[in-house]
Amino acid sequence: MPWDRNQMAARAAQELEDGMYVNLGIGIPTLVANYIPEGVQVTLQSENGMLGIGPFPTEDEIDPDLINAGKQTVTALPHTAYFDSAESFAMIRGGKINMAILGAMEVAENGDIANWMIPGKLVKGMGGAMDLVAGVKRVIVVMDHTNKAGESKLLRACTLPLTATGVVKRIITNLGVLDVVEGGLKIVECAEGVTEDEIRAATEAAIVA
Repeated sequence: MPWDRNQMAARAAQELEDGMYVNLGIGIPTLVANYIPEGVQVTLQSENGMLGIGPFPTEDEIDPDLINAGKQTVTALPHTAYFDSAESFAMIRGGKINMAILGAMEVAENGDIANWMIPGKLVKGMGGAMDLVAGVKRVIVVMDHTNKAGESKLLRACTLPLTATGVVKRIITNLGVLDVVEGGLKIVECAEGVTEDEIRAATEAAIVA
Protein backbone atom coordinates (compact mmCIF):
# COMPACT_ATOMS: atom_id res chain seq x y z
CA MET A 1 0.00 0.00 0.00
CA PRO A 2 1.23 3.52 -0.69
CA TRP A 3 2.24 5.61 2.31
CA ASP A 4 -0.34 8.00 3.74
CA ARG A 5 0.50 11.59 4.71
CA ASN A 6 1.72 10.67 8.17
CA GLN A 7 3.86 7.82 6.90
CA MET A 8 5.41 10.15 4.31
CA ALA A 9 6.19 12.65 7.06
CA ALA A 10 7.65 9.91 9.26
CA ARG A 11 9.88 8.80 6.38
CA ALA A 12 11.00 12.37 5.78
CA ALA A 13 11.87 12.67 9.47
CA GLN A 14 14.43 9.90 8.96
CA GLU A 15 16.42 12.40 6.87
CA LEU A 16 17.06 14.54 9.95
CA GLU A 17 20.48 14.47 11.56
CA ASP A 18 21.50 15.51 15.03
CA GLY A 19 22.25 19.22 15.33
CA MET A 20 20.49 20.29 12.14
CA TYR A 21 18.54 23.51 11.66
CA VAL A 22 15.55 22.62 9.47
CA ASN A 23 12.72 24.52 7.79
CA LEU A 24 9.44 22.66 7.16
CA GLY A 25 7.22 23.81 4.30
CA ILE A 26 3.44 24.10 4.28
CA GLY A 27 1.38 20.92 3.95
CA ILE A 28 2.71 17.41 4.60
CA PRO A 29 6.19 18.68 5.62
CA THR A 30 4.77 20.36 8.73
CA LEU A 31 3.84 16.89 10.02
CA VAL A 32 7.54 15.99 10.21
CA ALA A 33 7.67 17.81 13.56
CA ASN A 34 5.63 14.97 15.06
CA TYR A 35 8.08 12.25 13.96
CA ILE A 36 11.56 13.45 14.88
CA PRO A 37 13.50 10.26 15.76
CA GLU A 38 14.30 9.61 19.38
CA GLY A 39 17.78 10.78 20.27
CA VAL A 40 17.98 13.23 17.34
CA GLN A 41 18.09 16.89 18.32
CA VAL A 42 17.05 19.25 15.54
CA THR A 43 15.92 22.87 15.64
CA LEU A 44 12.96 23.74 13.42
CA GLN A 45 12.84 27.22 11.91
CA SER A 46 9.80 29.04 10.54
CA GLU A 47 9.89 31.99 8.13
CA ASN A 48 7.47 33.99 10.26
CA GLY A 49 10.07 34.30 13.01
CA MET A 50 10.30 31.24 15.24
CA LEU A 51 13.35 29.08 15.97
CA GLY A 52 12.65 25.95 17.96
CA ILE A 53 9.22 24.50 17.12
CA GLY A 54 7.67 21.60 18.97
CA PRO A 55 5.02 19.09 17.86
CA PHE A 56 1.49 20.14 16.98
CA PRO A 57 -0.50 21.00 20.15
CA THR A 58 -3.25 19.02 21.76
CA GLU A 59 -6.53 20.85 22.31
CA ASP A 60 -5.36 21.81 25.81
CA GLU A 61 -2.07 23.20 24.50
CA ILE A 62 -3.39 25.43 21.69
CA ASP A 63 -2.10 28.99 21.82
CA PRO A 64 -3.47 31.13 18.95
CA ASP A 65 -0.41 33.38 19.16
CA LEU A 66 1.96 30.50 18.32
CA ILE A 67 1.73 29.67 14.60
CA ASN A 68 4.03 28.44 11.86
CA ALA A 69 4.38 29.88 8.37
CA GLY A 70 1.30 27.92 7.28
CA LYS A 71 -0.80 29.59 10.02
CA GLN A 72 -1.10 26.32 11.92
CA THR A 73 -0.87 26.41 15.69
CA VAL A 74 2.35 24.92 17.07
CA THR A 75 4.03 24.44 20.42
CA ALA A 76 7.11 26.14 21.82
CA LEU A 77 10.12 24.49 23.46
CA PRO A 78 12.27 25.68 26.37
CA HIS A 79 14.87 27.04 23.94
CA THR A 80 12.41 28.64 21.45
CA ALA A 81 13.40 32.08 20.15
CA TYR A 82 11.23 34.67 18.41
CA PHE A 83 12.28 37.40 15.98
CA ASP A 84 11.03 39.37 12.99
CA SER A 85 10.80 38.01 9.44
CA ALA A 86 13.84 40.04 8.34
CA GLU A 87 15.99 38.14 10.84
CA SER A 88 14.37 34.88 9.77
CA PHE A 89 15.19 35.41 6.11
CA ALA A 90 18.70 36.55 6.97
CA MET A 91 19.21 33.09 8.49
CA ILE A 92 17.87 31.44 5.35
CA ARG A 93 19.71 33.61 2.83
CA GLY A 94 22.88 33.41 4.88
CA GLY A 95 23.03 29.62 4.58
CA LYS A 96 22.39 28.99 8.28
CA ILE A 97 19.59 26.45 7.64
CA ASN A 98 20.82 22.94 6.87
CA MET A 99 17.73 21.50 5.23
CA ALA A 100 14.33 22.46 3.84
CA ILE A 101 11.59 19.86 3.55
CA LEU A 102 9.03 21.28 1.14
CA GLY A 103 5.86 20.35 -0.70
CA ALA A 104 5.65 20.71 -4.47
CA MET A 105 3.23 20.61 -7.36
CA GLU A 106 5.87 19.35 -9.79
CA VAL A 107 9.51 18.25 -9.72
CA ALA A 108 11.58 17.69 -12.85
CA GLU A 109 14.14 14.95 -13.35
CA ASN A 110 16.97 17.52 -13.12
CA GLY A 111 15.81 18.83 -9.72
CA ASP A 112 13.73 21.80 -10.89
CA ILE A 113 10.81 22.55 -8.55
CA ALA A 114 7.44 24.24 -9.07
CA ASN A 115 5.60 24.77 -5.80
CA TRP A 116 4.09 28.21 -5.70
CA MET A 117 1.56 28.90 -8.47
CA ILE A 118 -0.99 27.32 -10.76
CA PRO A 119 -1.77 29.65 -13.69
CA GLY A 120 -5.27 31.06 -13.49
CA LYS A 121 -5.50 30.48 -9.73
CA LEU A 122 -5.37 33.26 -7.17
CA VAL A 123 -2.13 33.17 -5.22
CA LYS A 124 -0.64 35.58 -2.71
CA GLY A 125 2.89 35.20 -4.02
CA MET A 126 5.88 32.90 -3.91
CA GLY A 127 6.37 33.33 -0.19
CA GLY A 128 9.51 31.96 1.42
CA ALA A 129 10.05 29.11 -1.02
CA MET A 130 12.23 31.18 -3.36
CA ASP A 131 14.64 32.04 -0.54
CA LEU A 132 14.61 28.57 0.99
CA VAL A 133 15.54 26.68 -2.17
CA ALA A 134 18.38 29.14 -2.82
CA GLY A 135 19.73 29.45 0.72
CA VAL A 136 19.56 26.04 2.40
CA LYS A 137 22.15 23.31 1.99
CA ARG A 138 19.76 20.46 1.08
CA VAL A 139 16.22 20.50 -0.37
CA ILE A 140 13.92 17.50 0.06
CA VAL A 141 10.43 17.43 -1.46
CA VAL A 142 7.53 15.51 0.09
CA MET A 143 4.45 15.17 -2.12
CA ASP A 144 2.02 12.74 -3.72
CA HIS A 145 3.49 10.91 -6.70
CA THR A 146 0.54 11.79 -8.96
CA ASN A 147 -2.09 14.54 -9.11
CA LYS A 148 -5.83 14.06 -8.65
CA ALA A 149 -6.14 13.05 -12.30
CA GLY A 150 -3.56 10.30 -11.81
CA GLU A 151 -0.89 12.14 -13.81
CA SER A 152 2.73 12.05 -12.72
CA LYS A 153 4.07 14.99 -10.72
CA LEU A 154 7.63 13.80 -11.38
CA LEU A 155 8.23 15.13 -14.88
CA ARG A 156 10.89 15.39 -17.56
CA ALA A 157 10.35 19.17 -17.37
CA CYS A 158 8.03 21.19 -15.13
CA THR A 159 4.99 22.72 -16.80
CA LEU A 160 4.15 25.14 -14.00
CA PRO A 161 6.09 28.34 -13.20
CA LEU A 162 9.39 27.39 -11.57
CA THR A 163 10.39 28.22 -8.04
CA ALA A 164 14.03 27.28 -8.73
CA THR A 165 16.16 25.16 -11.03
CA GLY A 166 18.22 22.12 -10.12
CA VAL A 167 17.86 22.39 -6.34
CA VAL A 168 15.95 19.26 -5.28
CA LYS A 169 18.14 16.39 -4.06
CA ARG A 170 15.59 13.84 -2.81
CA ILE A 171 11.86 13.29 -3.38
CA ILE A 172 9.66 11.37 -0.93
CA THR A 173 6.26 10.44 -2.34
CA ASN A 174 3.45 8.13 -1.29
CA LEU A 175 5.08 5.45 -3.48
CA GLY A 176 8.67 5.69 -2.32
CA VAL A 177 11.92 7.65 -2.24
CA LEU A 178 13.80 8.88 -5.29
CA ASP A 179 17.06 10.81 -5.66
CA VAL A 180 17.92 13.32 -8.37
CA VAL A 181 21.02 11.96 -10.11
CA GLU A 182 22.74 12.49 -13.44
CA GLY A 183 20.34 11.49 -16.20
CA GLY A 184 17.14 11.41 -14.15
CA LEU A 185 15.75 9.96 -10.93
CA LYS A 186 17.01 6.92 -9.04
CA ILE A 187 14.66 4.79 -6.93
CA VAL A 188 16.12 4.58 -3.42
CA GLU A 189 13.25 2.95 -1.55
CA CYS A 190 9.74 1.67 -2.24
CA ALA A 191 6.81 2.06 0.12
CA GLU A 192 5.83 -1.26 1.67
CA GLY A 193 3.87 -3.25 -0.90
CA VAL A 194 4.86 -0.96 -3.80
CA THR A 195 7.17 -2.30 -6.50
CA GLU A 196 9.79 -0.50 -8.56
CA ASP A 197 7.73 -1.30 -11.67
CA GLU A 198 4.74 0.53 -10.13
CA ILE A 199 6.92 3.55 -9.43
CA ARG A 200 8.27 3.52 -12.97
CA ALA A 201 4.74 3.31 -14.38
CA ALA A 202 3.62 6.30 -12.33
CA THR A 203 6.66 8.44 -13.24
CA GLU A 204 7.07 10.54 -16.38
CA ALA A 205 10.64 11.51 -15.50
CA ALA A 206 13.45 9.25 -16.60
CA ILE A 207 14.30 6.52 -14.06
CA VAL A 208 17.94 5.48 -14.08
CA ALA A 209 19.46 2.36 -12.60
